[in-house]
Amino acid sequence: MKEIFIRSLYKTIVQEGKNEYKELLDNTNVEEATDKYWISALQLYENLTEENKKKLMGVIELVMIDTISSILGIIDGSSTLSGCKTEPKLYLDNIDTDNELQDLFLEYVEEIEE
Repeated sequence: MKEIFIRSLYKTIVQEGKNEYKELLDNTNVEEATDKYWISALQLYENLTEENKKKLMGVIELVMIDTISSILGIIDGSSTLSGCKTEPKLYLDNIDTDNELQDLFLEYVEEIEE
């Protein structure tokens, strides 16, 4: 169950999320955007070469992977949360995921990158 959860996280957040960002960056006109950060991102993206657009998408993917890893580390107890003494727990089908999710996720990422 944990492996299915990890694969699903990667597919939903990283793969589908990256595709959504790419679609939005490729198809949104700056004039249609209202958020100042999104406007800046669109302006930056429009001025990049195709090669640099691919590199930017790689950075976006890396940030997604690092963020998921950090959150999983906090949830499974292998990382601490600054300024908070709460100890979160995640159970998958009533099974504790104690100290496993972050490692499983990073192992999965390494596997698919090979």
